[in-house]
This record gives sequence, structure tokens and C-alpha cells, in this order.
Amino acid sequence: MNHIIIVGGGAIGMLTALECASAGMQVTVFERGETGRESSWAGGGIVSPLFPWRYLDSVTRLASWSQQAYPGLIDQLARDAGTDPEYTPSGLILIAPDEIEQARAWAGRHGRVVEQIDAATFAELEPEAAEPVDDALWMPTVGQVRNPRMVQALRTRLEQLGVSIRPQSPVGSLLRDGDRCIGVRSATGDTRGDAVIVCAGAWSAGLLSDLPAPPAIEPVRGQMLLFRARPGTITRMVLEQNRYVIPRRDGRTLFGSTIEYAGFEKQTTDAARDELFEIATTRFPVLKNAEVEAHWAGLRPSSPAGVPYIGRHPEIAGLYVNAGHFRNGIVLGPASARLVTDLVLGREPIVDPTPYGWTAARG
Repeated sequence: MNHIIIVGGGAIGMLTALECASAGMQVTVFERGETGRESSWAGGGIVSPLFPWRYLDSVTRLASWSQQAYPGLIDQLARDAGTDPEYTPSGLILIAPDEIEQARAWAGRHGRVVEQIDAATFAELEPEAAEPVDDALWMPTVGQVRNPRMVQALRTRLEQLGVSIRPQSPVGSLLRDGDRCIGVRSATGDTRGDAVIVCAGAWSAGLLSDLPAPPAIEPVRGQMLLFRARPGTITRMVLEQNRYVIPRRDGRTLFGSTIEYAGFEKQTTDAARDELFEIATTRFPVLKNAEVEAHWAGLRPSSPAGVPYIGRHPEIAGLYVNAGHFRNGIVLGPASARLVTDLVLGREPIVDPTPYGWTAARG
């Protein structure tokens, strides 16, 4: 196998391209817009699933592999590409008093650190929280990454490795020869390869809809606010009821996000902006003095139970998928990219691929 075609130039697609190129493959990446500008850019960059015990163990296995790989991956990208994605192990405080036993059981199964903390410890960890509570959970090893910088670094590194990147080149259909996928058809013509890996996020299902067993992937809109605060204003990530605060090193502070089933409508709304601002400034009054620098929306690729599709099509040789990561594309990305590359190249997979198969039961 020599030429790998990847459909989708977000974090998942570019991480997959990095794995394939590092293995010596010729790689071509097709992207419908600009690389990394969809959900990869729009998300928060938390290197952990939110409330990770709510997910199946198959998600945790991918997350655990990625979390171990992240410091080295980011160091290498910063060194080779010249852009530092700022991996920061700022830790995560979670408010879920009814889920403490569930969290402890999950941590025991997977060897993870989850500490139950009282209000005084909460206040010490994050002094700007308006209402530190007893029975919060503290995950001190959870990190974050500046995802826009990460996708910029990935693009640079792929170009250094000779990967052909074709932005503004939506793939309209797959090329097939009987029961084998042999390439893709885009606006610029036909491109043939030895394998095609669909990493098109929320747009993956549309490309695969006319094939047997299309994946159940659909877009879910998420809206975010970005506050411009002083460095060190807030220092910890805090999560409550699917709303989280993420402080960056330079003081910029993200707050999100909504979960909206609005199809492919990516327009922001005043209602969501007002809701997010009200919650953010109630939980962290210091943000009332910070400028709202940006408000945006992205489309996450949801899948049943949040388990991504990673693997070969059951009936069509040469066709693979790596999509459907929902809110966890950044944290699951390195492991997903390694796993699908293992499967394409016939290597020993890093984890059992069965739960992520095209037709595997989810949920």
C-alpha cells in the first residue's frame, strides 16, 4: 500500500495523515473548506471527555492512549512546526454530586486520579469561582490544548512531510471498482489511491449515505464565548452541567457550550450568547469586567453513545472511516488516528478495534 487519500482536513484527518505519512505512505488530504476550521477550531481543547465515566469504556480506552501521547505529540509539533499548541495540565474540577460513586468506580477500573474535594479545597484551587461547593471532583492530571494552534501546527508539519493538502476541494463521491474503493471524485477531477479514509466529521455520513450500512453521524451545533481577561485570572478548568470554563495561558477564557440539534445551520444566536454570558458571569463574576472577544458556533459530529466509527467498511475493500467523535475529537484524535492507520497498514492495533467497527453495536 502506497497512496492514502484522506477526506477531511480537521484535527482527525490531519492526525491520521500524520500517522500515515510517518509510516512512509504518500498521502493526499481533501478538505471542503480550509483545514482545521470546523469543529476542530471551534471546540475547547479539553484533553478529556466531559464527565468521562458517562461514556462506554471503549471511549475511555482511546482517551487514555491519547492522554499519554499528548505531551510528546505537542512537544514534537512545537519543535518541528514552530507553533506551540500550549499543552497545559491545568486540571479539571467537576461538579456532579450525584455521580461520585460512579466516578470512583470508573477511576478504579482505569487507574485514573479522581479526588473528592470540599468547598475549601475548591476555593483554593480556583479562587474566582463564585460558589465553591462540597463534594466536587478534582482531576489534577487533565490537560488542555489550544486547538486552533494545534491544527495550524499539524498543517505545517504535514507540508514539511510532503503531504498533498487540497483545501477548498470538497469530495463529491467515491470511486469504486466493484466492491473496492479506488479513489475520490472532487471538483478538480478524479484521484486514485490504494485506500480512502473518510475523516469528514459531521459531513461524513452524507458522503457515505448511498453505501451499505452508512454510519449514524449527524451534526450537533455548539456555541462558545471567548472572554479577554488578564493572564492568571482563572487558572482551572471547571465543568458543571455541560458548561465549562477553560482559561488559556494568555488570559483568554473560553466558556461553552450549547448542544443544539439544528442540522448544518452554523449561525450563532443572540439567545445562546446571552445564556452563556449569564451563566459564565454568575459562576465567575470576574468575567463581568472582561471583554467578550468572540462568539462562534461549530458543528460536532455526533454518533450513538459518542463512540466513533473507526475501521474498514464491511463490504467495500479499501474504504475506511475515522469519524463521529462528537465532543471528543481533540482528546480521542491521536489514538483514533493511530488505530485507523494500524488497520489500514495491517499492523497490530493499539486497542481492540471491535467496538469502533462500522457495524458495531453502540450504546
